[in-house]
Amino acid sequence: MAISALYTAATGMQAMDQKLNIVANNLANLETVAFKSSRPNFEDLLYQTLVPPGGNNAQQEPLPYGTIIGLGVKLSGTQLDFTQGSPDVTTNPLDLSILGEGFFQVITVVDGNETTAYTRAGNFTKNANGQLVLGNSIGSRLEPPITIPQNATQVDVKPDGRVFVTEAGVQTELGQIQLARFVNPAGLKTVGRNLYLATPASGEPILGNPTEQGLGEIQAGTLERSNVDPVRELVELIKTQRAFEMNSQTIQSADQTLQTLNNLRRF
Repeated sequence: MAISALYTAATGMQAMDQKLNIVANNLANLETVAFKSSRPNFEDLLYQTLVPPGGNNAQQEPLPYGTIIGLGVKLSGTQLDFTQGSPDVTTNPLDLSILGEGFFQVITVVDGNETTAYTRAGNFTKNANGQLVLGNSIGSRLEPPITIPQNATQVDVKPDGRVFVTEAGVQTELGQIQLARFVNPAGLKTVGRNLYLATPASGEPILGNPTEQGLGEIQAGTLERSNVDPVRELVELIKTQRAFEMNSQTIQSADQTLQTLNNLRRF
């Protein structure tokens, strides 16, 4: 039985090590624009059934419960939390945040291939051609594309996604920002750089204009902050460390039991 305890406790240590990595990533991205925290989900492993529930005892009477011993735990998955982050007011008219449901669409390069990705981050800027691009390491281009004229003196993005520019004192409508939403946003694949990719688990993107079809509105001059709760993450950090220590103590106890059994031959 001590051998089983060794392996069972080892799965617990491995699970807590994986949880520690997840909590550390959440805390590391505390100041990342529109970062969405993850939480680990665990599941128990196989069970060793010594006496099945409902089996008969010595008097041939059914037992009210059985004898079943678990064999450990494993990480079953990581779940994204898409709750709204608090707004951060800026003075940049190209800083955009989504109040409500939805993602910006951008064209980016993933694994050497150009593809459509989705993001909650709205720290946009202009590239050399005047196109709106995301302020990440690649400069992913907003889709549908919005090109700011070189002579524009003012940019105004309305809550419904319409983009207006002012040239020579005249305001004209430049284009329309579209948003995408998913039936299961937790099924999106994170690829870094504040980007997500659609997967069979998330479903196909549902496109529309802001404030329509259940999509949120756009707030210009603001950025969505990370939704990481530092207090909660620090509490989870302490709990994870204590659980790791308890599993390590279980391994030490199992080792001492095996040592005692090994020394019985001397008596």
